[in-house]
Amino acid sequence: MREGSLEAPTRHPIRWRDEEFYDAEKIDSEVRRVFDICHGCRRCFNLCDSFPRLFDLVDATDEGEVEGVASSDFKQVVDACTLCDMCFMTKCPYVPPHAFDLDFPHLMLRYRAAEFRANGLPFIKRQLTETDRNGKLAAPVAPVANWATSCKNKLTRPVMEKVAGIDRAAALPAYHGKTFTMRAVREKPEVNRLAPAFGRKAVIYATCFANYNSPDIGVAARKVLARNGVETEVVYPRCCGMPQLEYGDIARVAEGARQTAADLRPWVEKGYDIISLVPSCSLMMKFEWPLIEPDNDDIKVLSRAVFDCSEYLVDIQRKQGLAGGMKPLKGGVTVHIACHARAQNIGQKAAEMLRLLPETEIKVIERCSGHGGSWGVMKENFGVALKVGKPVAKQARENRTAFVVSECPLARDHIIQGMERLDAESPIVVDPVQHPVQLLARAYEP
Repeated sequence: MREGSLEAPTRHPIRWRDEEFYDAEKIDSEVRRVFDICHGCRRCFNLCDSFPRLFDLVDATDEGEVEGVASSDFKQVVDACTLCDMCFMTKCPYVPPHAFDLDFPHLMLRYRAAEFRANGLPFIKRQLTETDRNGKLAAPVAPVANWATSCKNKLTRPVMEKVAGIDRAAALPAYHGKTFTMRAVREKPEVNRLAPAFGRKAVIYATCFANYNSPDIGVAARKVLARNGVETEVVYPRCCGMPQLEYGDIARVAEGARQTAADLRPWVEKGYDIISLVPSCSLMMKFEWPLIEPDNDDIKVLSRAVFDCSEYLVDIQRKQGLAGGMKPLKGGVTVHIACHARAQNIGQKAAEMLRLLPETEIKVIERCSGHGGSWGVMKENFGVALKVGKPVAKQARENRTAFVVSECPLARDHIIQGMERLDAESPIVVDPVQHPVQLLARAYEP
């Protein structure tokens, strides 16, 4: 195995049930081993704030080596990791099967899992991870919830910042009174029996974001699939567990994975594909769940049946062809390729899908937006999130397209915030759609 070889990277199962996984001395030893390799390489200096923090710590020592850094200082490096997986997937030449066996994101996860086991999670942060509960509580009072969480609210947002640690300037997703699962019962689009792909069947895994915060994404996906002959059902047992994974609560993720895989397996056995609307959820079901529960048959079956939304539509185009009738979209599109879409190793599927639009200019940005899920809205991280995402915001603003979209809607909204901050006196004007599939739905409209 040579540095820079073309062998596909592999990942080891996460041994979270082993006591050794949480051993502080063993974790510190592994952190020092990995950080020493990173210090000698420095190829990932521009990916996120973890690496600049690490290199600054090393450079500030008398020795100029990792051995001179206090173990307590490593926490700031761990805290800056958003688990985007970009170092593992795109930069690091030392990932398995290389002998160095380096998996930076999963080492950060291990560190956090040990922290979680030892100290738990602060009450407020734990509440923020309860996306299903929060969505169920907010949906019936959506106008009030959205008023309270608006960045323009000078009464509630300072209180939220002080009590919950959420930066008052960070945009938060709105809630909808009618969730996607509710609308799916009442709004079932007619399947186009003349479409080339007629006969396909798919379950749309709603995801917590599309269900509670942006049902229009799910509705658009369902319309596009129906237009292309795909019979769909909308199923949403529970959240994929990404919010809990971010804080190292692996046992909670494992429990939800087992239950959700058991709920969805009967659909797979009936011939249905599984489509996820948000790449973080696709990544969890395809890759993280099988590494957390490698011996669970339900998860093995499910992971092989999961498609990202754009990935599925591109698959239809390649194998059967999409239904005709799409119109051009004026003004052009800037599409951001989200980190968790890139980490699936499927290529730029959102861009491939949008290039099927006739006479529509597509501009692609493949770089981290800096958002990082719930990480990016916290007071201690929001400034860093904007800094990391500034090149993306700058490019999106310079593109001057009518649409700015991302398969990660939270990343898209964070980019919009970054664009606005680049020149507050010259407001940007872009269409409010968030997800690429919404543009396909619009192109199919009469």
